Amino acid sequence: MNTIITIGRQFGSGGREIGEMLAKNYGIKCYDKELLSRAAKESGFCEEMIQNHDERPTNSFLYNLVMDTYSFGYNASSFVDMPISHKVFLAQFDTIKKIAEEGPCVIVGRCADYALSDFDNVLNIFIHADEECKIKRIKERFDDIKTDDQARDMMNKKDKQRQSYYNYYSSKKWGRADSYDLTINSSILGIEGTVKFITQYVEDFELQKK
Repeated sequence: MNTIITIGRQFGSGGREIGEMLAKNYGIKCYDKELLSRAAKESGFCEEMIQNHDERPTNSFLYNLVMDTYSFGYNASSFVDMPISHKVFLAQFDTIKKIAEEGPCVIVGRCADYALSDFDNVLNIFIHADEECKIKRIKERFDDIKTDDQARDMMNKKDKQRQSYYNYYSSKKWGRADSYDLTINSSILGIEGTVKFITQYVEDFELQKK
């Protein structure tokens, strides 16, 4: 196993669970919230600040400025002038690259596919699901979500945040098939079936690389 797997996911699709099961099967690490702790430690930002900006877009956006300063190396003055959301994004971006350099792993969300676009051993996957399945999973996961409408509202809000964040910072479109190597509806095969399917895909991907 030499592949880094990135997972984009709709809220309630089971994407995080799928990532954790894949990592466990391969005996590698899965980074989700753990990525935030590490980014905080390595950047010097407090973890609460990074969590507050996690996969959330900012309204005051200077997209070109951010990507230009990132591409050409940000100097002290330009970094100081950046909005905090940009700094948090760059901290996560750097951490994702460092994690990938350490070896195979699974990284959930946070534009990891875009951050690792220069790596040739990365497989980018997007997990989606039927609304009925997502609502059921959200209600099971969150005790305070009692009705379908509450689950639907939460799902729409989270997905809107993720979409805005991804579209904002990357050059691709969140959830669109041509932004990924593989998109899967986890409702069809279930969580375990989806993990099995991805495992076969990874094996074939590695054979092609040899």
